[in-house]
Amino acid sequence: MSLSQKHNWHCTYSAKQVLQNESLVAQHQQLALYQLMERAGSAAFEQLQQHWPKANSVLVLCGKGNNGGDGFIIARLAHLANIHVTVLLTCEIKSIKGDALRAYQSMASAGVTDIVTANLIEQVKLFSGDVIVDALFGIGFYGSLALPMQQLVTAININKADVLSVDIPSGLCANTGFVEDSFAIIAKVTVTFIVYKQGLLTGQAANFVGELILADLLLGTSFKQQVTCHHYFQKEFPLSDGASLLKKRLNTSHKGTIGQILAIGGGVGMPGAIRLASEAALRCGAALVAVCCHQDNQALVFNGRPELMLAPSDAQQLVNSSPMNKANVLLLGPGLGQTMWSKSLFDLVIATFIQNKNQHANSLVLDADALTLLSKSAQFCSRWVLTPHPKEAAMLLGCNTATIEADRFYAVQAIAKKYGGICILKGAGTLISDGQTVVINSTGNAGMASGGMGDVLSGIIAALILQTENYFVASCLAVYIHGAAGDIIAGRQGQRGMLASDLFVPLQRLVNQNSQ
Repeated sequence: MSLSQKHNWHCTYSAKQVLQNESLVAQHQQLALYQLMERAGSAAFEQLQQHWPKANSVLVLCGKGNNGGDGFIIARLAHLANIHVTVLLTCEIKSIKGDALRAYQSMASAGVTDIVTANLIEQVKLFSGDVIVDALFGIGFYGSLALPMQQLVTAININKADVLSVDIPSGLCANTGFVEDSFAIIAKVTVTFIVYKQGLLTGQAANFVGELILADLLLGTSFKQQVTCHHYFQKEFPLSDGASLLKKRLNTSHKGTIGQILAIGGGVGMPGAIRLASEAALRCGAALVAVCCHQDNQALVFNGRPELMLAPSDAQQLVNSSPMNKANVLLLGPGLGQTMWSKSLFDLVIATFIQNKNQHANSLVLDADALTLLSKSAQFCSRWVLTPHPKEAAMLLGCNTATIEADRFYAVQAIAKKYGGICILKGAGTLISDGQTVVINSTGNAGMASGGMGDVLSGIIAALILQTENYFVASCLAVYIHGAAGDIIAGRQGQRGMLASDLFVPLQRLVNQNSQ
């Protein structure tokens, strides 16, 4: 059984994989490429009708390539449906070749006459219709738009009409989700074809894609059978075999059989982070959670949450303590700080874990300040989970944040390969990787851009690892339900003003939906 079948994940591909294989898959299905173009244009027009059933006027922007060919088919179908159509061409008609030319000729033969090749920016500014169709650039585009095209994109984005992008918003890189110089079309709906393209699902893509719809053109299954997939999109949980993900709790289960977490952090002035992480772990099924924090913070961390246990705050005492020796999972970093106290704890905990001095601890989750300290020590271990945001990822790889965001797929795999274990690169479309496989998360929203959300995630990860033997899938589920809890809160109360602690109640319900 493949990963996509076992875990209900959707295969995603790079632009290169699609461009190299779509014609081969079509040929295998005895489908001519022009027929494939007809299917794509028809699928996009169907979505136009579904989303804008009362549209009377449509502006279709076409380039000279196959993406433009899809646009010509959309224009023809709209005209035949008695919708007023204006086609803006960013090239001379004589430069259109191949299947795109055939689509253009079919459009013209159907009676579309309002075809404009000059003063395009002014035409966009004057357009007061319902929908703009973006068929300028396909998935082969990368790099930056030329200045005239930047000006055209700007005019499209400030127009009040909604935008339907064909396969990908023009200006967005289908491989990485990066937008050079922030110039790309902002779509209301994007219809992508055959299979998901990975760049539509992470990073800056969230600002441009809008609602993403996959139209597989009756080729998706065949494509996935013929083309190897290493990147997946977790669009929904529970897993198809989700009842077996978390360990079943017998009626005779007790706190000793479920397991214990030791959470380490909470340096001077930062009690909240470790408290949030620890309480999240409790809410997600950890039976016992002990907290090591700076002694000045102990009263604040434990206030109102008597279920938490107190661990020694001194590094030497902690290493030889019962909480350390009995812990099954360690969590290091939330609010840890960069002081001498922080460094001594980090060094001793890392050494103890890597050298396997604690026979019970089978995994270590590293977050926040622990990642900064790790970047200075370059340790390697196959049994930990690293949870950087882009700035922390840049420290781990010795580069800048812009480099991370330019190719998040490379970054998450590079960190996992350099440091070992599993890397979770946070952000819109969070990525989870073991160095080979990459899973793209679908949940979460902008309201979660607030203090403490990452701390809550680290606690969820620790709790789910405690309850399963598959660290990678547990990490994927943790990221999913973290974002799903935020989506539940946003749906009820809105995004603005969301607190990290608001997630605790929906988290408890979500984790129980994914367990026996």
